[in-house]
Amino acid sequence: MGLTVNSGVVQPPSVNPYLKRRRAAPLPTAAELVEGILKGDITRLSRAVTLVESVSPAHRAIASEVIEKCLPYSGNSRRIGITGVPGAGKSTSIDVFGLHVLRQGGKLAVLAIDPSSERTRGSILGDKTRMEKLSVHPDAFIRPSPSAGSLGGVARKTRETIILCEAAGFNNIFVETVGVGQSETAVHSMVDFFLLIQLAGTGDELQGIKRGIMEMADGIVINKADGDNINRAQLAKAQFRSALQLFPPADSGWTPEVLTYSGYYELGIEEVWDMIDRYFAFVKRNGYFEIKRSQQARYWMYETINERLRSDFYDNPNVAAMLERNERLVMDNSMTSFEAAKQALELYFSQRDHD
Repeated sequence: MGLTVNSGVVQPPSVNPYLKRRRAAPLPTAAELVEGILKGDITRLSRAVTLVESVSPAHRAIASEVIEKCLPYSGNSRRIGITGVPGAGKSTSIDVFGLHVLRQGGKLAVLAIDPSSERTRGSILGDKTRMEKLSVHPDAFIRPSPSAGSLGGVARKTRETIILCEAAGFNNIFVETVGVGQSETAVHSMVDFFLLIQLAGTGDELQGIKRGIMEMADGIVINKADGDNINRAQLAKAQFRSALQLFPPADSGWTPEVLTYSGYYELGIEEVWDMIDRYFAFVKRNGYFEIKRSQQARYWMYETINERLRSDFYDNPNVAAMLERNERLVMDNSMTSFEAAKQALELYFSQRDHD
């Protein structure tokens, strides 16, 4: 007797047929976004930041107009970059530093630069769960970096987001480096004070610390200086102070300080913030604050030009086709890398000349 296969039970549709499809909300105008941002409307601010991060030309056009109109209302914040080795407790520290700032009055925006997220799918969204108090505070705005893109693109969008946050009344901006490597340089190019968080008790305290990051730091703070780790933290403090003496003086004239604190137990937080207050008073008194802001604006003008040229080159369909062909020839050793690049550039410039 042969086997028979029953037809089985008819499966219901996976989507409710009575569910009405929601239409996408219409895009607000630039004027509506600017009006909302200047009133401190978080919803409008978030929508504008989303447009800044978008790759759509239409969205970018609106975002550019919003940024231009918000620019006169920006610049009135203290921009602080925060970086540190993995596990240094950046998120916990930002949580307690942020609360300390908010207790003094004002508003705080926490932004991130995470150029590695395209590869690792990492995100500050995970960090938000460790910023338990800030994430629910009415005067705090936490925004992750774009989920993909080159460092230059992500950094530019973060800088534009700073302008929007300042126009919305956020007078304290924290910019956190989530990724590693060149992201510290990008953050340094858009903040007033650069804070490096370190750990003690992990072996050679100076091992793996790049000279460039140490030279950029306006202050070094050693976290987890509590319990049995206090003596190790003090030793690390002495080592970092000795290392800083080997570097040339900073352009600001400020001598970077090294402090210890405990983010988890909230010990030494006020001392860290007193150091930052002293720095701002120092650079505003000697005029370096405005000089640095002007230099950063110039730097971002050229970065924007570079990024636009790069995008225009790679988005050209004829160039893209040639690059694909030349790439195979280079990998087969049929053409040199330099000749392949030369051909692509000549094609690009010849097309630009005919436009």
